[in-house]
Amino acid sequence: MIVSALELPGVLHVQSPVHTDARGAFSECFHAGKLAGSGIPNHFAQDNLSRSAQHVLRGLHLQRDQPQGKFVRVLEGRIFDVAVDLRDGSDTYGGWLGHELDGTQGDALWIPPGFAHGFLVLSETATVLYKCTTPYDPDSEVTVRWNDATIGVRWPLPDGLEPILSARDAAARALDPRYDRL
Repeated sequence: MIVSALELPGVLHVQSPVHTDARGAFSECFHAGKLAGSGIPNHFAQDNLSRSAQHVLRGLHLQRDQPQGKFVRVLEGRIFDVAVDLRDGSDTYGGWLGHELDGTQGDALWIPPGFAHGFLVLSETATVLYKCTTPYDPDSEVTVRWNDATIGVRWPLPDGLEPILSARDAAARALDPRYDRL
């Protein structure tokens, strides 16, 4: 496994070799020993699996009282995965990065606690698995508007197309720098 730092401190790209032959493909999804010392924990409290249609946008989500680190991997399809730095005192507070993950490439993102997370489905469908460092806590959840102007995520949507949102994501509020710091 090859671990590379991305533009925002703490966010990591993990590349796992994909071995293919006539039978199909094989790749390690997670290996604590190989990731030891990278900053990615070896213990997770919860795994989540989502399957979404093209142009579905999930996010931007974070938890205030129990911040979650997320190890995100696409099992099938392609997504544009986004992390937004909301760590109190961070030099990159409010900064974001987007990275395409493809189920055929064997790569993943580590998004540490203190970041909001979201993704847009680029393929016809996508199945996403993400390991979380803390359990889901609905009372602690904050949802920031996907198109918040102060963040300025450049989602790769076709011109004039609005993403498909859940009711919760459609009702999300704007980022409030006085409140949205972890």
